[in-house]
Amino acid sequence: MKTLTLTRPDDMHLHLRDGAQMRDVLADTTRQFARAIIMPNLKSPVVSTGQALKYRKRIIESLPEHIQGKGDFKPLMTLYLTETTSAEEIRQAKQSGLIHAVKYYPAGATTNSESGVTALDKVYPVLEAMAKQNLPLLVHGEVTSSDVDIFDREAVFIERQLCPLMEDIPELRIVFEHITTKDAVDFVNEGPGGLAATITPQHLLLNRNALFIGGIRPHHFCMPVLKAEAHRCAVVDAAISGSPKFFLGTDSAPHAREAKESACGCAGIYSAHNAIELYAEIFEKSACLDKLEAFASHHGADFYGLPRNEGTITLEKKSWQIPETLAFGESIIIPFRAGEHCQWKIKQ
Repeated sequence: MKTLTLTRPDDMHLHLRDGAQMRDVLADTTRQFARAIIMPNLKSPVVSTGQALKYRKRIIESLPEHIQGKGDFKPLMTLYLTETTSAEEIRQAKQSGLIHAVKYYPAGATTNSESGVTALDKVYPVLEAMAKQNLPLLVHGEVTSSDVDIFDREAVFIERQLCPLMEDIPELRIVFEHITTKDAVDFVNEGPGGLAATITPQHLLLNRNALFIGGIRPHHFCMPVLKAEAHRCAVVDAAISGSPKFFLGTDSAPHAREAKESACGCAGIYSAHNAIELYAEIFEKSACLDKLEAFASHHGADFYGLPRNEGTITLEKKSWQIPETLAFGESIIIPFRAGEHCQWKIKQ
């Protein structure tokens, strides 16, 4: 196959940051995706409907002029769940028509998660309000207890947090974000229709050995951390399965090079520069290119109750080199697989 045309895809898990940094990364996403679920974990978290709408306005104003003028990209906003979030805030969020989900971060689990929730049962009234409003909960599915091995945090989260939550509030629709383990794949497959999951390119392409090849590799460090090869294979099988429960969410998370290459480097991989091309490589390797469109363009929209996009993108089989660095405000980003070759490229 020399070319592949897809319904324009959506990124159902994206970090954009803010200000000048956001302007530098936004063009990468809009070149490929028609919509994106925007994460709310800014340095000052997006905890209210008013803040989310102001952030949305800044995103739109930062779009490349040709995209902004035609309205070819729509940011799908979310709220950051805290222990002070109210049921009334959830009602306002739903009423706005522009906020599509609420994000749960376990306190201390990842970047800017200090304001997250220490225990899910503390926010049950808000989760019940979300179920009534049909507003999905997006979960960063890890426990943060110091007695739990970092590679087991996702599996333990399912047992300790997710199973009780789904039993207590069965009507709540949940997206298990950036799954990394066979445990999560099996749980989602066996779960009800209101449970789905996003899958990142890094968790499809890399296992945990990638963190240590030739020394510590800070640009392969993300949360949840990369897992063993058996888990990576299980996640690949989920992505290519054709199941509507699994869909594209890059979790593309830009950090300045100095923030990654430090004594305490930030978690996050920047894949937005060529995300859809990376997914195409993965599906081609599994001889499942015919299933990429549903995974990238249909399943996420269907879960969120959005119309499928009308436009298309075309990929061509063409080797090209991923840049070593990209602009990021006053600094630079090292993109995922910097300096390596990608085998598919969007036709402009």
